[in-house]
Amino acid sequence: MTALAESVWILGDQLSPTHPGLAPNRRVVLIESLARLNQRPYHRRKLVLIISAMRHYAAELRAAGYEVDLRTAPDFLSGLRDHITAFGIRHLICVAAAEYSTRQFQQRLAAELGIAVTILPNTLFLVERYPPARPPALMEPFYRAMRRQTGLLIEPDGEPTGGVWNLDHENRRRYDGRPVPPPLRFPPDVITSQTIADLADACPNAIGSADGFDLPVTRAQALAALADFITHRLPDFGPFEDAMSAEHELLFHSRLSPLLNIGLLDPLETAQAAVTAYQRGHAPLASVEGFVRQIIGWREYIYYRYWELMPGLLQANAWGAERPLPAWYWTGQTRMRCLSCVIERVLRTGYCHHIERLMVLCNFALLAGIRPQAVNDWFLECYVDAYEWVVTPNVIGMGLNADGGRTATKPYLASAAYIDKMSDYCKGCFYDRKARVGPRACPFNTLYWNFLSSHETRLRANPRLGPAVLGLSRLSAAEREAIVAQAAEILERIGEL
Repeated sequence: MTALAESVWILGDQLSPTHPGLAPNRRVVLIESLARLNQRPYHRRKLVLIISAMRHYAAELRAAGYEVDLRTAPDFLSGLRDHITAFGIRHLICVAAAEYSTRQFQQRLAAELGIAVTILPNTLFLVERYPPARPPALMEPFYRAMRRQTGLLIEPDGEPTGGVWNLDHENRRRYDGRPVPPPLRFPPDVITSQTIADLADACPNAIGSADGFDLPVTRAQALAALADFITHRLPDFGPFEDAMSAEHELLFHSRLSPLLNIGLLDPLETAQAAVTAYQRGHAPLASVEGFVRQIIGWREYIYYRYWELMPGLLQANAWGAERPLPAWYWTGQTRMRCLSCVIERVLRTGYCHHIERLMVLCNFALLAGIRPQAVNDWFLECYVDAYEWVVTPNVIGMGLNADGGRTATKPYLASAAYIDKMSDYCKGCFYDRKARVGPRACPFNTLYWNFLSSHETRLRANPRLGPAVLGLSRLSAAEREAIVAQAAEILERIGEL
């Protein structure tokens, strides 16, 4: 085979400097697929991030001596066909896509293109790089297995650093008003500015705005963002990992997930940076362990579970929820202050941190019986770090418990008491955070107790939910009847809350 008669096709979420398909004798092809960009009304910041990062990546590869074909095409297939014709390509290499439908497409490519196609394992994920001999079904044993596989926070005798595997019990403090260092911001350069202009025309149905776009779009910027987090926010990350604030969008979170999810950062190097900070005495173990758990525990587990449960996961609906998504999920115009604050920042920035996703957005949708697929679609369209492999098991599986408990062993449901404990959202809210019934009772309270009452038998069978369900015994028959009646009224006028 002559030189450059083979190409590696690199997807927009595989922009790694150590991409497994890169080789000196291979041409690189990157395709800006208009069909993929317009598959959904994505947030403009997500589209700008991906396309600008692809364009910067192409420029960096060219500077490193690679022959790069960066092209815009109606869809991936036509782009690949044009590339093959233009350069006489006889062998195409690609890394297995992280998303189900794209991987299925890759498996049809040899027949579609009429040339040899090699699909390499997706080692951008640690579970494929260091696969456990027998991957556990639950997240905690999975996390421990990944710790052993990677050696992160493992002592020479094989025991966990600090003597315990999980320090989550130390990471549940409400935000106490201490200064919050803002993340580094990266104003658009010439390439990003042109990308913003191009996508305004190419993606007319996109949501949100690219105004104020400041995300990293290069490997160097991603490393700078990682270093900034490690230096300024990691020490306080652990205690306030679950805290929520109306004033501070990020608190001490990293905002590195968009960079991990497109390959600009490697999960192992990201977790190792935190471990190094602990070893140097810069950050406490609880903060570092919590961050490492998010990267190699939760993130890798969600990817693993996605491939275990697809494609059926997309249609899972174990609680039989069929209510449409309230229109205010697209505006933030609701008197529930927690939902209003979180939705507004998501629509504006394409981001909020994981507890707001789980315990505000998904919690309400679960309690209100919102159809899981509608919630899943909303997350996929609104977030800059959203991809099906992470959104679907996290929303349909963990957040809504619609997969029958295969991703999480219990539904994550809570009343206003949890939101009030972990945030300042209830302060100044129209609704009364302590009331279950009445004209200003918080809908989270009414719907929480209604959910427990409606599914009492099923919930009692889950040992992890025993204390919550037992709380029903403190309600009189009259109170339960009033809650059920008010819940019906709330759900009837859900668009007016």
